[in-house]
Amino acid sequence: MKILLLGKNGQVGWELQRSLAPLGELVALDRAGDADRRLCGDLQDLDGLRSTVHALQPDVIVNAAAHTAVDRAESEPELARRLNAEAPSVLAEAARATGAWLVHYSTDYVFDGSGTEPWREDATTGPLNVYGRTKLEGEHAIARACPRHLVLRTSWVYAARGGNFARTMLRLAAEREQLTVIDDQLGAPTGAELIADVTAHAIRQLRQRPQDAGIYHLAATGATSWHGYARFVLDAARALRPDMKLAVRDLAAVPSSAFPTPARRPHNSRLDSRRLQDVFGLRLPPWQEGVMRMLTEIL
Repeated sequence: MKILLLGKNGQVGWELQRSLAPLGELVALDRAGDADRRLCGDLQDLDGLRSTVHALQPDVIVNAAAHTAVDRAESEPELARRLNAEAPSVLAEAARATGAWLVHYSTDYVFDGSGTEPWREDATTGPLNVYGRTKLEGEHAIARACPRHLVLRTSWVYAARGGNFARTMLRLAAEREQLTVIDDQLGAPTGAELIADVTAHAIRQLRQRPQDAGIYHLAATGATSWHGYARFVLDAARALRPDMKLAVRDLAAVPSSAFPTPARRPHNSRLDSRRLQDVFGLRLPPWQEGVMRMLTEIL
């Protein structure tokens, strides 16, 4: 099996290099392409993407690249649309033409964040911002163009590599006696490592059971607020590293309105992942397990 991975150096892409390698020949690209610049990994270059798929003839395309700067997307909607909608559409058309599977990642931001129940795959969409609208447009384009597709919607993604919410909280907690963190947005922190492992498992099954194609929700189980997430991180850090110097004494909970941003965020980012677990025979762990593993690694 030959796999083309785009976005190899992102949080999920980095873990995918590990999880996909045992499945077959892996060609992993970032925006710069390959060493000889014969292959294109830049989502802005639609012709280059199309040519790369036709040249490689992969069995599976995994697109882990996207425009993920949610606030910046408000001021550059054309670029967000190119990366999140037009490029996936081109990849889907090329996948159909070459007989490849297309694996793509989407987001809870396709929903409006209302209500209190976790979102199911068939729930009515209603994105609040440019990022969500362009990601939803990408989903629709893939579904229209390529029957052999797997779209995994996820949320609150983190990884040990690079910056993340936990690292930010630990840095600020070492500098300040009081922190204020939003408590009216709810979701499940979901590790890039988990997403990558589920992807590899799903690809193996889809090759045998193409009828399992479609859109699935992938998030760790349980839910918390950003404030609860921060509290868990600080308590875990104190337990793992009793010698760690943290200046913070007060962790205040505040509403989203205390931190105005260019893009509106959904209040309810909880995703119902039962369909994914049932169809692919998986057990998704509680969000605390993954965060604790990540903290153990970075501390």
